[in-house]
Amino acid sequence: MFAFAQDPAEVRKQFEAGHYQQVVEGTAADAPPPVLYTAAQSHQKLGANDQAIEVYRRLAQLPDGDAWRFIGQSGQQLLEDQVDAAAESAQRAVETNGELPEAHFQLGLVKAKQQNWREAAAAFDRAVDLDPSLAYGHYYGGLMYYRAKQPDRMAIKFERFLKLAPEAPERPEVLQIMKTVRGR
Repeated sequence: MFAFAQDPAEVRKQFEAGHYQQVVEGTAADAPPPVLYTAAQSHQKLGANDQAIEVYRRLAQLPDGDAWRFIGQSGQQLLEDQVDAAAESAQRAVETNGELPEAHFQLGLVKAKQQNWREAAAAFDRAVDLDPSLAYGHYYGGLMYYRAKQPDRMAIKFERFLKLAPEAPERPEVLQIMKTVRGR
């Protein structure tokens, strides 16, 4: 077991550096919800959606008044292509705890799947307002602004992402998009 396995900030750093396997291997079944959420996302990045669903199910078993329960439900439903149900669950997470960045992040992921770029961007914006260090909130926000044809806002989000997660596997993609948009 890895030392960072229970520390959400350390787990997030590993995820942002593309160390998905280490996150998965270092996450205990009783890890705190932010760690489990990052582990589920790591499984997804590794193409192991069945394992991601299992981790989301663990979150979905939390008590009804816990926003993480609805985040877990939404993650599971999104992977099972139940997009409308995933949207409802993510919205419930936001309603349950509007101060939880991951609730807004999950809502952004669902809105992105629905190709509602502006609402997705707004959800990711809210997530990073609550936690400015949430690198992937900036990344996905940048993608949403790119798709919504708002290159200035995209560039701001992508620049912040690159500063927060300099080792991220998405770095070349982000640099290429910015180069193309800027015409350099």
